[in-house]
Amino acid sequence: MFYFDIQTNYYLENLIIKVFIMQSPSCPQSHTFSYANEKGEKRTLYVLLLTLITMAVEISAGSIYGSMALLADGWHMGTHAAAFCITLFTFRYARKHQDSRQYTFGTGKVGVLGGYTSAIGLGLVALFMFGESLHRLFNPLSIQFNEAILVAVIGLIVNVVSMFLLHDHHDHHDHHDHHDHHDHHDHEHGHAHEHHHDHNLTAAYMHVLADALTSLLAIAALIVGKYLGWVWLDPIMGIVGALVITKWAIGLMEQTAPILLDAHIGRDYEQKILTKLAQSGAVVMDIHMWKVSSSHYAATIRLKAEAEKDAEYFRQQLTEFDKLHHLTLEVNTK
Repeated sequence: MFYFDIQTNYYLENLIIKVFIMQSPSCPQSHTFSYANEKGEKRTLYVLLLTLITMAVEISAGSIYGSMALLADGWHMGTHAAAFCITLFTFRYARKHQDSRQYTFGTGKVGVLGGYTSAIGLGLVALFMFGESLHRLFNPLSIQFNEAILVAVIGLIVNVVSMFLLHDHHDHHDHHDHHDHHDHHDHEHGHAHEHHHDHNLTAAYMHVLADALTSLLAIAALIVGKYLGWVWLDPIMGIVGALVITKWAIGLMEQTAPILLDAHIGRDYEQKILTKLAQSGAVVMDIHMWKVSSSHYAATIRLKAEAEKDAEYFRQQLTEFDKLHHLTLEVNTK
């Protein structure tokens, strides 16, 4: 924590500029955000191992029995394994460099970058699904229904287990601040209802969810096709699945891109800060606020206030805003 009291040599009337740079008490002198917790990393590793085992079994069985359905699903599992590798790399890189001075505001955005990269991968998978389904709609192939249904069921079971592993931690992460900062609930109205997401884990979860959706649609289409002869339903379901996955990918990119670009986000949170400062007797002349991780903010604020109210006073007024980890205050006296 540093405090600078800069008084001009000319002492223009009573103007005193006070600049205060502080770390929130919830994270003193630390850039370690959510990556100190290795639970999400371990769960992702379990899902990766499960995916790799399933992929190896399906590719081996497909090669032995000459099944294109098994081979295709096995290689498809490989795309998700690649996504989980990105997630794991992101976790470990962020933890390894969390105290590095190379990253001014810490490694909080590494997870956001991992989420954005995985979203691009998810979009490419959807594009491939759409093209392949469209091709099969106009160029139908004979389908071995029993074998294909078995593959889809195996894939669904693996994905349900993976979803359980990832979703359990995802829920704990979303409610983490509710437990850690319960004392601030009465001060910061509505803050406890604001969910915090690890975009890296969200991306991994969405890959599994997308595959589960694909398996469900495939099972439904294959059963109907087997008993009613509607072979065209299989590629139609593939197109529907591709469109849904595309929507998810775009949504994840819309969440992560503004954070990576330091866009002005968190308007509601900023308004609460402005309201608190106004109630404390300050006139806000300028404010810049941006995210340094998926759920933590940095801000620079220029104020005008009475001479007896200095930067330390306003810092105390803002300590209830536990997500504000990097704050620079400049106070000009009236």
